[in-house]
Amino acid sequence: MSRIEKVFADLAGQKRKALIPYFTAGDPHPSMTVGLMHAAVAGGADVIELGVPFSDPMADGPVIQRAIERALVHGVGLRQVLGMVATFRETNKVTPIVLMGYANPIEAMGTESFVSAARASGVDGIIVVDYPPEECASLASLLRANQLDLIFLIAPTTTDERIQQIAGLATGYVYYVSLRGVTGAAHLDLDEVQARLAKVREKTDLPIGVGFGIRDGATARAIGQ
Repeated sequence: MSRIEKVFADLAGQKRKALIPYFTAGDPHPSMTVGLMHAAVAGGADVIELGVPFSDPMADGPVIQRAIERALVHGVGLRQVLGMVATFRETNKVTPIVLMGYANPIEAMGTESFVSAARASGVDGIIVVDYPPEECASLASLLRANQLDLIFLIAPTTTDERIQQIAGLATGYVYYVSLRGVTGAAHLDLDEVQARLAKVREKTDLPIGVGFGIRDGATARAIGQ
């Protein structure tokens, strides 16, 4: 059983939802990232989504864009992020780490080299915003062979057929984007989220994470219901 599977199994036994915070590696300074990861766990994080800085983000709102820019100023890229995960793993062997980012840094490193390095560093899964499922079969197979999860985004506009396609490739959990727009937008419709989650649940037994519009504790509690 993978770390991600174990976390969700344990939470199901406790009838509790997962808290999965995101922050950008290297912001506000690379020396702080590992400490922030440990602090997140101490604060209740069940899984950590660690953002990989990239110069041309397409799904991130202004807050995360600025975080990425600050990290890039300090020279933080994919290899540095993997090093941070490896350092975190020296003292935490339990909390799942999911890298969230874009295809370009992975392609620049080389897919096989990235998967090997990610496994060696202690990464548990990846979310790649701009890898569509139509182009992910070989990557999904490579990740599965290395016990890494490929986590897909499902949008409010994703068709039932495409959700089915994603469900056939995804492992770990799926990530429902709770609104139309970029991260941090305010127009969250809880009734729509509830209806769409029911549709996603028809297609997969994997846990479903909800993000993009979770701005504060009150919103997280409402979604958790």
